[in-house]
Amino acid sequence: MKPSLFLLSILLISVAAFAQQPSVPAIPYRSLPDFLKLPPDLYLGEVAGVAVNSKRHVFVFSRGNTTGPAYAAAAAQLLEFDSDGKFLREIGHNLYAWSFAHSVKVDREDNIWVADKGSDMVIKFNAEGRVAMVFGRKQEASDEGTGPLKHPKPPLPPVDGMFRQVTDMAWDSAGNTYISDGYINSRIAKVDKSGNWVKSWGEPGEQPGQFNTTPSIAVAAQGRIYVPYR
Repeated sequence: MKPSLFLLSILLISVAAFAQQPSVPAIPYRSLPDFLKLPPDLYLGEVAGVAVNSKRHVFVFSRGNTTGPAYAAAAAQLLEFDSDGKFLREIGHNLYAWSFAHSVKVDREDNIWVADKGSDMVIKFNAEGRVAMVFGRKQEASDEGTGPLKHPKPPLPPVDGMFRQVTDMAWDSAGNTYISDGYINSRIAKVDKSGNWVKSWGEPGEQPGQFNTTPSIAVAAQGRIYVPYR
């Protein structure tokens, strides 16, 4: 068989095989322009995360309301809207952890969790919007300097209970929380449902058991943990 006919045969076989594959179902959606109804004096900044609770309320974590440097207070906002997009409230107004919003999620008990990359903190709010747990620690005014934590190269060893540029969280069926920690430590931390530190694993690198960064995290029904690699 001539090379050109051989290549054509391979192409036809590949096309036929692809055509026999089941089609991927499309996810239905509707576009709703201006769905969120903001008060006249409130604006969205750079939205870093969106989550929905069991009542279909929408939580928006925005890098907005900045009154000074990104690492100063009030440089992030957590806003709640009802299922029709009506503004309900701002949760944690001027919270000490608000520096640089990264992600927001709602657990199966309707607790609201946020990861703030700038303050190196994860905050758990209960359904009423009150702070229930705090993980990590922000650089404080009494510390040396008021900017973000220093990130020397090579990185300093990670410290249990502390994060550097934390990014996301997820939960398993037992209620344990997994936190992706994040752009510097490049590891996964596990805390139990009472907030006790259990363990962590991973480190910067490109070998098995290492991560380049851990920008987000998810836990499947079987308990397997998925972390995108980049």
